[in-house]
Amino acid sequence: MAAVGAVLAATALAACGSSDESSGPARLTWYINPDVGNADPTKGGQAQLAKECSDASGGKYTISVQLLPTSASDQRIQLLRRLAASESGMDLMSVDPAFVTEFAAAGYFAPVPTSMVDEFTADRVQSAIDASKYQGKLIAVPFWANTQLLWYKKSVAEKAGIDLGEPVTWDQLIAAARKTNTSIGVQSALYEGYSVWINALVAGAGGKIVENPDATYENIKLGLDSDAGREAAAIIAKVSSTGVGGPAMGTSQETQSLDLFTSPKGGFLVNWPYTYAAYTGDKSDVGAAIYPRTVEGKDSAPPFGGIEIAVGKYSKHVSLSYQAAACITDEQHQAAYMVASGNPASRKAAYDTDAVKKAFPGGIAALIRTSLDDAVPRPLSPYWGDISTALQQKFSPPGAVTEQTPAKAQQFILDVLKGKRLL
Repeated sequence: MAAVGAVLAATALAACGSSDESSGPARLTWYINPDVGNADPTKGGQAQLAKECSDASGGKYTISVQLLPTSASDQRIQLLRRLAASESGMDLMSVDPAFVTEFAAAGYFAPVPTSMVDEFTADRVQSAIDASKYQGKLIAVPFWANTQLLWYKKSVAEKAGIDLGEPVTWDQLIAAARKTNTSIGVQSALYEGYSVWINALVAGAGGKIVENPDATYENIKLGLDSDAGREAAAIIAKVSSTGVGGPAMGTSQETQSLDLFTSPKGGFLVNWPYTYAAYTGDKSDVGAAIYPRTVEGKDSAPPFGGIEIAVGKYSKHVSLSYQAAACITDEQHQAAYMVASGNPASRKAAYDTDAVKKAFPGGIAALIRTSLDDAVPRPLSPYWGDISTALQQKFSPPGAVTEQTPAKAQQFILDVLKGKRLL
C-alpha cells in the first residue's frame, strides 16, 4: 500500500487537541512558505501580516512564524511529519492546495467553524474555494490563489511575428523561440513544479491524470496512457529536443526559469504572477498572455496553485487560530500581500484596488483574475503526494520523454499505490 495509506490509518489512533487557553495572549505559530517575490518580509509579507493581526487582536494572541522549505514537496514532508506526531503547535499552516486533500483525509485539520464558512468563502475565486474543500466541506481557508501566465518580451514577440493577444499553442511558441533564437522558461526539475506543467499539458488536451480522485488506491483510475498524455509528452520532448528549454532544462525550477527569461537569451516563460515583481530587467518590455494551448482548438488549462491556511487538529488554540486566519485573509491584507509578494489574492475585490492595478499594470491584474477562473488544479486526491513523485521520476529527465512515457508512468504509479514498487 502507498505510504500515504499508512498515514491515514495511523491517525485514527490519535486524540484531539485541547481547547483555547483562557488567560493571557495565546501564542500561535504559523508555518509559512517563503515569500519568493518579496524582497522585504517586513513590507506586506506573511511575517508582516502576522504582526499586524497580532496587534489587531486586542491582546488575544500573538503570531510567530516558522519558515518552511522553498520546495512544495519538502514543505509537505515537514508538515506531514509534525502533524503525524500530533504536535500541538501546528496552529496555522500555509499548505499547497495539492496536499490539502491528503492532509484532510488523514484527519489532520481542525474543522472550520460553521459560523465562519460564509466569511471564508465570500468574495473568493471559485478555484480557491474548491481547493479548500474535502468531501464537500470547507476544511481550510483560501489565502492566495495562484495561476501561471505566459510571459514574453514584447521585442521578441514582435521579431517572431507572433500575436500574443490571441491564444497560442505550444507548437507556435516553440516555433517563435526557434525563429528568434531565444528560450522558453519552463519548470521541469525533479520536483512538484514539473508535475504542475505535466498536469496543465494533459488537462489542456482534455485529459485527466487521475480520473476519479475520490477513489481509494485500490480503485483509482489514471488517464495518462491516453491521447492527452501523449500530447503532453510530445510537447515536453519537443521543448527539450529543440533546445528552446535552455541548457539546464532538467534542473529548472521557478527561479532558474525566471533567470533564463531575464537573460539576453530569454524570450518566453510560463510562470506564476510573482514573475512581474521579481523581474529585474526592463519591465516595459514584458508582456503577459493566457497560458499556451496544448492542442489547437482546445482552451488551455492554466495551472492552479496558491496557498490555503489550515489549522492543526491538535492545536491548543483552534478558535483563536481561525480568528487569526480571518484577519490574515481579509480584503486589506489580501491586497497588501499581493502587492508586496506578487502572489495573487483569492479575494476578487483585491483586483479592483488601485494598489494591485499599479503593481500589475497594463491589464496584467485583470488577466490573472481571468486565468484564475479557467485554472485547473492538480488532482485533488489523497494520494497525490505519491502520484506526483512517481510522475516526476518517470518523466525525468525531460530529454528522455517519449511517446511511451505516459504508459510507463501510469503503470509505475499504479504499482506504487498498490505496494508493488517503491518510490
